[in-house]
Amino acid sequence: MWTFDLQGFISAFIVLFAIIDVTGSLPVFVDLQTKNKNFSPLKASFFSLLILLGFFFIGEGILRLFNIDVSSFAVAGAIVLFVIGCEMTFGVEIFKMDGQSDNATIIPVIFPMLAGPGAFTALLSLKAEYSWLDIILALVLNMLIVYMVLRKVYLVEKLIGKGGIFVLRKFFGVILLAIAMKLFVTNISLILN
Repeated sequence: MWTFDLQGFISAFIVLFAIIDVTGSLPVFVDLQTKNKNFSPLKASFFSLLILLGFFFIGEGILRLFNIDVSSFAVAGAIVLFVIGCEMTFGVEIFKMDGQSDNATIIPVIFPMLAGPGAFTALLSLKAEYSWLDIILALVLNMLIVYMVLRKVYLVEKLIGKGGIFVLRKFFGVILLAIAMKLFVTNISLILN
């Protein structure tokens, strides 16, 4: 449970990086700033980390209330990850982001962009596959990257470029599709057995 495995850490990091998709969301962050909807990079990354860690630890208890095991949730999560991967790879919008308010730090930056349903699903799905330590370290590293990107939105966009953001989004979309398939196959076989 608390053992470190480099391969598990890297896999968990990639899944969370692809789901949180801070680089793919750069145009949204730039747009918020140009509309004078400022947000705090420190608060956004810190509170997203707290929310995701909280869900990581109590999410399973919530599932037990509904009599759902982690493998079943992982299968459902794999389907959600697959859909998100399809969105990223094929450039379609299936999940709509609505309900923006004047407080850009809370909505939409923290929820649903950083700590949204996709990240919740990914965390519990990863629990069925990897060590807790690997997942928590991967989450912390992701939130450090989120903080740095949010802090230097224009610089990161300038360095990567619009083409680079496009390529990263497509690349991580395909990676996410592959990971979703692996999660699905592994956990559906556990359920069927």
